[in-house]
Amino acid sequence: MVGGIGLGVCLGFVALLVVGTYSAAAGLASTVGGAVGLAKGAVPALYQPIVQKWGNLCPAINPALLAAQLYQESGWDPKVVSPADARGIAQFIPDTWASHGIDGNGDGKRDIWDPADAIPSAASYDCELAKYVKDVPGDTTDNMLAAYNAGAYRVIQSRGVPNIKETQGYVKTIRSLEKSFAAPVGRVQPSQQAAGAIYYAQQKLGTPYLWGGEGTPEQGGRFDCSGLTQAAYQTVGITLPRVANDQYNAGPHPARNELLPGDLVFFSTDLSNSRAIHHVGLYVGGGYMINAPYTGAVIRFDKIDAPDYFGATRVTKDGAAALPSFKPAA
Repeated sequence: MVGGIGLGVCLGFVALLVVGTYSAAAGLASTVGGAVGLAKGAVPALYQPIVQKWGNLCPAINPALLAAQLYQESGWDPKVVSPADARGIAQFIPDTWASHGIDGNGDGKRDIWDPADAIPSAASYDCELAKYVKDVPGDTTDNMLAAYNAGAYRVIQSRGVPNIKETQGYVKTIRSLEKSFAAPVGRVQPSQQAAGAIYYAQQKLGTPYLWGGEGTPEQGGRFDCSGLTQAAYQTVGITLPRVANDQYNAGPHPARNELLPGDLVFFSTDLSNSRAIHHVGLYVGGGYMINAPYTGAVIRFDKIDAPDYFGATRVTKDGAAALPSFKPAA
């Protein structure tokens, strides 16, 4: 990717765009309702059809919610085992699997390690829990998620999400991640932190690129692509993951023609899979981003239009906070 406009012109250009970010906030709103689809590439292509199908098993779930659970549980790793012996992509304990696992692909076997069985089983188990708590006051999906974490009895006894910090955190995490996996059905609300993130990145223009750079004094204040975006959002109180493909799930995904300054823009070697993202920049408007491109270059303005352009994320504090602390499998 090659930069194509002068630095002085760009700085004035960005200043106007940052002001425009806040002006836009009054006129945009996200649309709620309708069928829920999956954001482009958010679910690895191998699992996308299964998640889309089984995510519509009952009214209490949707494909984005199911994807959020799977990502939070395993990061799409079908071979992971937790310290509690939860297994596979849906992290079933063997005893729970024995009573709730189903033969999702109809091959005559119930295999806890096979995503074609485990993903349908996760959806089926969610729907079972939703039936248990259907008469509990409040949001059925929130109550279902609380039952998944704390047990249906506690939800029924509490007449809603129990006053348990872990359970309340689990519900908030999944509902926040759900927004990151859902394909928007309207314009995504503007970010109120965008201006601060852009201001920080502007100050780094001209700084030499450093692979693995996080801007520390020991590194001479240099960055790589995701180190720069992480540092920019850290200045406005949002902690992003360190790696570009993890940053993709830090909020909802605006369409190319709905980008606003402050959005993260991503580039991937596989346009159907967010786990193949290899690069990220900070959008400033007009088709340009602030970008730490590669070894030998400096932080600069570049056009975002490129064959490997994947998509964008409008970072939210809740979306970033909901991301798992593990590094999901590539």
